[in-house]
Amino acid sequence: MATWVVAPRSGRGPPQAGPSFARQRSAPPRTSSLAPRGRKLKRAKCTLREMAGGGAVVANDGVPAADHGGRLTLSVLTTCLVAASGGLIFGYDIGISGGVSQMEPFLERFFPHVLARMSAAKRDDYCLYDSQALTAFTSSLYVAGLVASLVASRVTKAVGRQRIMLMGGALFFAGGAITGAAVNIAMLIIGRMLLGFGVGFTNQATPVFLAEMAPTQWRGSLTAGFQFFLGVGVLTANLVNYATARISWGWRLSLGLAGAPAVIIFLGALFLTDTPSSLVMRGRTDDARVALVRVRGAKADVDAELKDIARAVEVARESEDGAFRRMATRREYRPHLVLAVAVPMFFQLTGVIVLSFFSPLVFRTVGFGSNAALMGAVILGATNLVALMLSALVIDRYGRKVLFMVGGVQMIVAQVAIAWIMGAQIGKGGEAPMARRYGVAVVVLTCIHAAGFGWSWGPLGWVVPGEIFPVDIRSAGQAMNVSIGLGLTFVQTQSFLPMLCAFKYGTFAYYAAWVAVMTVFIALFLPETNGVPLESMTTVWVKHWYWKRFVEPHVKSAEALT
Repeated sequence: MATWVVAPRSGRGPPQAGPSFARQRSAPPRTSSLAPRGRKLKRAKCTLREMAGGGAVVANDGVPAADHGGRLTLSVLTTCLVAASGGLIFGYDIGISGGVSQMEPFLERFFPHVLARMSAAKRDDYCLYDSQALTAFTSSLYVAGLVASLVASRVTKAVGRQRIMLMGGALFFAGGAITGAAVNIAMLIIGRMLLGFGVGFTNQATPVFLAEMAPTQWRGSLTAGFQFFLGVGVLTANLVNYATARISWGWRLSLGLAGAPAVIIFLGALFLTDTPSSLVMRGRTDDARVALVRVRGAKADVDAELKDIARAVEVARESEDGAFRRMATRREYRPHLVLAVAVPMFFQLTGVIVLSFFSPLVFRTVGFGSNAALMGAVILGATNLVALMLSALVIDRYGRKVLFMVGGVQMIVAQVAIAWIMGAQIGKGGEAPMARRYGVAVVVLTCIHAAGFGWSWGPLGWVVPGEIFPVDIRSAGQAMNVSIGLGLTFVQTQSFLPMLCAFKYGTFAYYAAWVAVMTVFIALFLPETNGVPLESMTTVWVKHWYWKRFVEPHVKSAEALT
């Protein structure tokens, strides 16, 4: 029987649960106990880990904390599926903008200079769509999303994750209505910025909501649901573009239908309860227990899990101000800071996001007509969705790092092959026509690349940041992850078409090199988090060959207090 203890913080005594929690019945002795003040704490079953200026409960010798018997109940499955549908918003936008950008009625109304370049007798195929105004139509959303994700970090503490998702759905609906009715570029950009606010709010709240609601043994699969719905959104958008491309006002329908996924997440969020962690942080411990009973089932040790949550939240509350500053300056948060920056940066540098945005334009570049290019984008979206479904089946069986490695190698091979074919067929000048069979080969290789992303970085780029942060910096860490991702998405979408024009086929070699770098980084510096409860995530850093040097000094300092 393991005995769990919380050590004093710098002589202040053990953190205590809030008043409302004290009214709950006691958990079984094997699950949790508080050591009396001044008593020597034994290390037989548990050791202290010093986190964020407070004690945290983790197992000795890397043994994970109990998962309290939480099962995959119908309630938790429904809750997580509804929350994960927030990915539809982001996915629909990723898929819709690239297809609309190559529709001739849309270009004729807003970007006639691009049409003039396409009709030129002598042209560089790599540079057909190189227009800063055209890329601003796509990228403006992500500037707004970056700002919204940072604001959402603070707002979440006050109103909870569920209300943030409601706000995101409402803003995205308004943005879709304005872009669909746009009569000038200014109206387009304003609508896109409202869409960005919606994306920023939902992307900040949804992955953390899923990670906090899911049972430990199912956390990877359920959190990956966000990326699954993102893939559904991309595929849906591509199908809409293909269906509306033959209509002169089809671009309005494509942009306006962004309101549909917004309505889904808004109505779905109305029926969600907030996460137990969020409720406890706002002093609603009784509601948190009700939420736990609802999603964990009657057989789960709800009181034990609630006590762990209350303890972690109380520690976080003692130092809740300045989470960004602590993460940037405190040594024990160095692993979290590095991963908060590296994961979204590498996620963007896989090249998949810009290929998803601009796949119809890329397929036009290699010689396909408008409808064929849109159908290629549909095939690409379907491939990515199938890969995401496969990843959900294995992510909690084989762990995170195996999928990162397999997907990384697959993406490297595909991108190098694309660069070689485009260099050999179109050449540096971009004037040589590409034979049909080579164009088909580019589509196939792009799908192989998307599949590699779909069962590795696609879901894991959301799963890993949602689970590695301790509760006191979880909102700040996720906000940093989302804001960096959206900021880099802006840079990528604004620079991809000019880069394709300047680097030619070397653009794909550039992304292949980055995938090689990130694969090595993950192999060396990402600890395996599969099956580790959120409350015990510190163990993975203590055991890691590199990160333990940052965490262990705080462990030893804390043990000295005992």
